[in-house]
Amino acid sequence: MAISKSGNNKKQQQQHHCYISVPSEIISSLSSTSLQSLVVSPKKASAAWKIGTFSRSKILKNPRIWFLLLSICGFFFMLKMYNFDPFAPYPCGNSENNDDSSIISSGVLSAPVKLEEKYEENSDFWEQPDGLGYRPCLDFSEEYKKSSVEILKDRTKYLVVVVSGGMNQQRNQIVDAVVIARILGATLVVPILQVNVIWGDESEFSDIFDVEHFKRTLADDVRIISSLPSNHLMSRPVEEKHTPLHVSPQWIRSRYHRRMRREGVLLLRGLDSRLSKDLPSDLQKLRCKVAFHALRFAPPIFELGKKITERMRSKGPYLALHLRMEKDVWVRTGCLPGLSSKYDDIIYNERKLRPELLTSRSNMTYHDRKLAGLCPLNAVEVTRLLKALRAPKNARIFWAGGDPLGGKEALLPLTKEYPHFYNKEDLALPGELEPFAGKASIMAALDYIVSENSDVFMPSHGGNMGHAIQGHRAYAGHKKTITPNKRQMLSYFLNPLLPEKKFNQIIFDLHRDSMGQPAIRTSKAGRDVTKYPIPECMRN
Repeated sequence: MAISKSGNNKKQQQQHHCYISVPSEIISSLSSTSLQSLVVSPKKASAAWKIGTFSRSKILKNPRIWFLLLSICGFFFMLKMYNFDPFAPYPCGNSENNDDSSIISSGVLSAPVKLEEKYEENSDFWEQPDGLGYRPCLDFSEEYKKSSVEILKDRTKYLVVVVSGGMNQQRNQIVDAVVIARILGATLVVPILQVNVIWGDESEFSDIFDVEHFKRTLADDVRIISSLPSNHLMSRPVEEKHTPLHVSPQWIRSRYHRRMRREGVLLLRGLDSRLSKDLPSDLQKLRCKVAFHALRFAPPIFELGKKITERMRSKGPYLALHLRMEKDVWVRTGCLPGLSSKYDDIIYNERKLRPELLTSRSNMTYHDRKLAGLCPLNAVEVTRLLKALRAPKNARIFWAGGDPLGGKEALLPLTKEYPHFYNKEDLALPGELEPFAGKASIMAALDYIVSENSDVFMPSHGGNMGHAIQGHRAYAGHKKTITPNKRQMLSYFLNPLLPEKKFNQIIFDLHRDSMGQPAIRTSKAGRDVTKYPIPECMRN
């Protein structure tokens, strides 16, 4: 969203004007009284006609007035004929879903922020990237629409999917489940959420997502039901646990279609990254439709997320930080928190006891991982990065993520430099979070909503949530999203002889093109369209 730079623009933000170009010859030929008659209210116009030198009959007989009116009518008729609406959520004339509220499925449609006076001198940090006119566009082909008729009629094939991991990992697998159901022409049973082994979260699909909205949004693409029909409850489904990574639609059809027709039910587990990221255009659009439109959070989560967002925004723009400083993150990445030898030993010993938790390459040292940009940023590094990117000292910061290893002490470098530092626990009223106690996925959903709707978003490390929010913010109009250029910048962080002024300028220059500007997915083969929605899901 665009942020104004000066207080003089406040009134301009509150008013929306439309301009129609009219030939200068017509303008010059009209008297000031005639022009006034086009803009004053009816009551004032009536009084003006009684007092003025021109009578109503003379004005109506004036051919120039009639020519002007015909020109204006012709202009609007032309817009209507071409079905042009510059503010439509889809620039495609034949899009099926033009519901503005569904563009941001997770949270609140962000409104332009009125900057307080204290933010004006540092408002360049809040400036948004140029979106180059890209807007959502899901124009499915005629072939796709025709095949939908037969797919939605089919009652012989059912797909049951069990998804695992945290909330954002589950989102990715649900997107893939819908696309696989479409590939197989099968009815999709609402996905089953496996109990999270790390956090013990037993939330079901309906606890996190709006089930009816999910079904309704995808009603033209895939038939979705809440549970298997009774005649299939006792059947023995074909179960697949070992689908290879990045399989194509052709592989899925050849592997499952015949078995599915024979048994009627296919059960899939462990879908994470199993479906190829490079799909035919219609299936890529379907991925976007699921991720950005169908997967809306359940009403209780949506409403609380909206309230927390409004509380953050009540005093001006805000930055959302997704901090990955939890104990399990340090263990899994093979990195060290850099707090003290005490905490480094805790991570080292945990990794030694449970080597299976390490998801990074084990042949790399911690130092090598750090320089390769594979480690999360700690609080000191996040602080130095924000200062180099000219974040104002009085910026309001919402931090998302679990409790960091080392507790509040681990965050001290950040809170000393940026004291307006809040999370959902700080912003929620007494009792508001109690219904969601022990529900890690729902807590993550609240973080998602507030982060997605922030003026600026920055993750301290990659991962499912950072990628999902990056794509969501791109789809919403390329809202500012800072992607830390860790691989290039960390050598400067480790140079103690570099003057601070020079360091800040180097880091700032490194991130000029990492602010959420439009990125074309075709130059990033194998990347997820829900992270890079251009060109399949957006057009300029």
